Amino acid sequence: MNVVLDLDGLDALVRVLRRDGRVVVGPVLRDDAITLAELSSAAGLPSGWGVETGPGHYRVRRRADAAVFGHSAGPQSWKRFLHPPRRRLLSSDSSGLHPAEDDAPNYAFLGVRPCDLAAIAKLRQIVGGRAPFVVAAQCTEPGELCFCASMGCGPAAGAGYDIALTERIDSDGHRFLATSGTDEGAEVLARVPARPASPNDLALADQDVEAATRRMGRAMPELDLRDVLTANRDSAHWETVAERCLTCGNCTMVCPTCFCVSVEDTTDLDGNAERSQRWASCFEIDFSYLHGGAVRTSGAARYRQWMTHKLGTWHDQFGTSGCVGCGRCIAWCPAGIDITEEAAALATMMELGGERP
Repeated sequence: MNVVLDLDGLDALVRVLRRDGRVVVGPVLRDDAITLAELSSAAGLPSGWGVETGPGHYRVRRRADAAVFGHSAGPQSWKRFLHPPRRRLLSSDSSGLHPAEDDAPNYAFLGVRPCDLAAIAKLRQIVGGRAPFVVAAQCTEPGELCFCASMGCGPAAGAGYDIALTERIDSDGHRFLATSGTDEGAEVLARVPARPASPNDLALADQDVEAATRRMGRAMPELDLRDVLTANRDSAHWETVAERCLTCGNCTMVCPTCFCVSVEDTTDLDGNAERSQRWASCFEIDFSYLHGGAVRTSGAARYRQWMTHKLGTWHDQFGTSGCVGCGRCIAWCPAGIDITEEAAALATMMELGGERP
């Protein structure tokens, strides 16, 4: 099903999803960033706001129009709803053990970028859980750090959405081409005020998405990155990166697919205990701790572990890359380390037979 919604239609879509008992989450402007929060209406979307990004740099900016999806990835991803930063696993008291109840809401995600749509699929492959209802927002205006096209994760929305929206503002007004991807998505759209999409509506949407492909701010090398990383396992370049890397773990916290956790047990003086799970990072010195000490004690070893897993050995575990090209790790690295530049440097060294360029 292909229909066209106006702003009232978009608001009606939010109302329909909420009436169905779903918690609707989407982008909002908060604390000088585009973050994710529960929406009661489409009025909460960041109308007229875009972002300016660069290595170690993120700023919101006023747009010249009222686009609600005219921004690239912000500091939060949908991971925090599917794989919460902290989660209780079980507790105990004088009456015994009490496993934590699965009280995850029935989510509807509104405005999911294609890169994040791919990330949701990768993450759910690992953590499972109830599938959210997904309203994707096709990317027609990539950011300065986006490289989803070179990772095969955008700017067009791939599989996994219930509804895909393509936003357009021109002399004919502000509207959204809505395409159903599932029977459930078609059923929801049938309850929203809309007009049938014309061939011109479809052509303009395809044109805008295709144009976005040519405006990507970054790209990964067109090589098998698994071979690149294997060839540079002992490269001195890792030490060069480590001279800048603060091993702060920002890249893993903002990454939409990093899933590592640590399990902690706490007790109180009354004899109550709790076991909880929290996000962890391979940049933590204790992350690789085994009997007698940590395996990866240097910043170079920890950065190599992160990048090699993300771009290389993730294929061995899950049959795909762990990177979707969202650019968050570049924007939120305080040292401005750029994963695409590091991959390119390693690729050049491999082509030169291991010599540093």
